[in-house]
Amino acid sequence: MTRFVLVAGAWLGGWAWDEVASALREAGHEADAVTLSGLAERRDTPAGLRTHVKDVVDHVERHGLTDVVLVGHSYSGVPVGQAAELIGDRLRRVVFVDANVPVDGESFLDGFPSDHIRQALAASGGAWPPLPPAGYAGQDLTDEQIGRIVTEGTPHPGATLTEPAVLGRPLGELPATYVKCLMDGRDPAPSVAGLLKSDRWDLAEMETGHWPMFSRPRELARLLAEAAGEG
Repeated sequence: MTRFVLVAGAWLGGWAWDEVASALREAGHEADAVTLSGLAERRDTPAGLRTHVKDVVDHVERHGLTDVVLVGHSYSGVPVGQAAELIGDRLRRVVFVDANVPVDGESFLDGFPSDHIRQALAASGGAWPPLPPAGYAGQDLTDEQIGRIVTEGTPHPGATLTEPAVLGRPLGELPATYVKCLMDGRDPAPSVAGLLKSDRWDLAEMETGHWPMFSRPRELARLLAEAAGEG
C-alpha cells in the first residue's frame, strides 16, 4: 500500500483527481487530492508559489504521512518538486505528470515562451483565466470532459506563475518518474531532458493528451502504482 498525494495543474482543484484517486483506492492504496490555495474551493485564499509549496508540505506533515509519492501535474510540478525536497525522508518518490519542473531562481513563466500568459495576467488583473473549450482540442478529451474542466476550472493566481523557485539541491538527486503525454508533444522539455540523464529519474509515456486524469484515469493510476514500485 502506497500513500499518494495528488496535485493538479493550473485552474484545477483536487476534484480533477476523482477518478484516479478512486482507481488507486480500489487497488488498495491511499490517495489524497490536494487543492492549492487560490483555486476551486480555496479560490478566495491569496497565493504565491511559496504558498503552494507550503500547501503540499503542510498536508504531508499535518497528516503525519510517510513513504509518500508526490504527484504533480502540469504547473504543479513546480511547487511539488520543491515540496519533495522539503519533506525529506517522508518521500518515497515524486512523479511529474506532463509537468513543468522547478529550476532554482526561475519562475514557471521563465521556462517557455510565455508572453501570451503575461498579457493575459495583465488584462485580467493578475489571474490567468482558464482556457476556452477550443484550447483542449486534440488532447484525447470528450466534449463532456472538456465541459467539466471549463465549467469547474477557476482563474489561476498569477503570483504563483511569476515567483521564482527555490531549490536547496539539484532536482536530479530526488527519486522521480516523469510521465510524458505524447499527444501534447513527443519530446520532454529541455529542462526535463537534462534531469532524465540522472540515474534516479525514469521516463514513462502515455499515448494521450495533457490531462490524463480525465482522458485515461485508470491507465494513469496503474502507471502511478508502477512508478511507486507497487504495480
